[in-house]
Amino acid sequence: MSTVTVGVVGAGRIGRMHASNLVHHVPEARLKAVSSPHIDEGWTRGLGIPVATQDNEAVFRDPEIAAVIIAAPSGRHVELIRRAAEAGKHIWCEKPVAFDPQSITSAIEAARAGGVQLQVGFNRRFDPSIRRLAEAVRQGEVGELNGLRIINRDPKAPPIDFVKRSGGMFFDFTIHDLDTARHLSGRDIEEVYAAGAVLVDPAIGAAGDIDTAIVTLRLQGGALCVIDNSRQTGYGYDQRFEAFGSKGNLVVDNLRPTTVEAFLDGGVFEDTPLPSFIERYQDAFIEELRAFIGCVRDGSPVAVTAEDALAAVRAAGAARTSMLENRPVRLDEETRGGGR
Repeated sequence: MSTVTVGVVGAGRIGRMHASNLVHHVPEARLKAVSSPHIDEGWTRGLGIPVATQDNEAVFRDPEIAAVIIAAPSGRHVELIRRAAEAGKHIWCEKPVAFDPQSITSAIEAARAGGVQLQVGFNRRFDPSIRRLAEAVRQGEVGELNGLRIINRDPKAPPIDFVKRSGGMFFDFTIHDLDTARHLSGRDIEEVYAAGAVLVDPAIGAAGDIDTAIVTLRLQGGALCVIDNSRQTGYGYDQRFEAFGSKGNLVVDNLRPTTVEAFLDGGVFEDTPLPSFIERYQDAFIEELRAFIGCVRDGSPVAVTAEDALAAVRAAGAARTSMLENRPVRLDEETRGGGR
């Protein structure tokens, strides 16, 4: 097939971004329909999308649509994956697929039964700098890997209503870092030790979550990884990555609007990091959709699987257990228990 006809399910901030990227940056895709309970028909007309509907079934029933982008709230992902698979649509789904391993396993089984592709939206894997770092580690440029360091800090704490439905910081936020650790190292996570606190906004604690965390991972083969998380910086979106090994060190620094440095009487100044994940990972968001459409066109395996999502959710569950019980938690313990 030359062009893949696509539908988008969910038109919140993320769904709208994916829809716009498909229209403007993925010429191999034709976006025919968007469904959402609160659809903005003026927005869809502006993008030239023929069908705007509140009915998800209109997307799944359309025989012309070969693939769907699922960007609805996380709690609905598995249900929508099942329905899309039953309709024979290839599936790209935002993370997390679900908050528990059993639900993700059922999504994997549904996609397999439907004979369709299922890619998960861990967008960092498509970022040029992170991809280069992963390749360097796997090709031995740092020698024997000793440690990874991942800094992930949001510019501003999320609204409390989002916190209440997010699944918790480890599942909504740290889950990207857990997947990144696996991607950079090419190794599974064997053990997790996590500490969390409420240091940004007491309302986040009142909602039953944390806003600050340090997570230590022991990777297969013995290498260690430290993840440093905060819900608020006040100075932009802080994203830094480091791989240290027997031959040296590789670093991915923050991206900034410009690389200008000012050396003045009052001090040395440079731009603050980019303001949000939308700007920081703009290229990665586009590339992950291009990769998915390419897999649909030629039948090749997707780059980020639901099994990757399952591994990340199991690690997030281990982090939650570790924080609550103040002890290291092995991933095989979480797997035997089916997650917590």
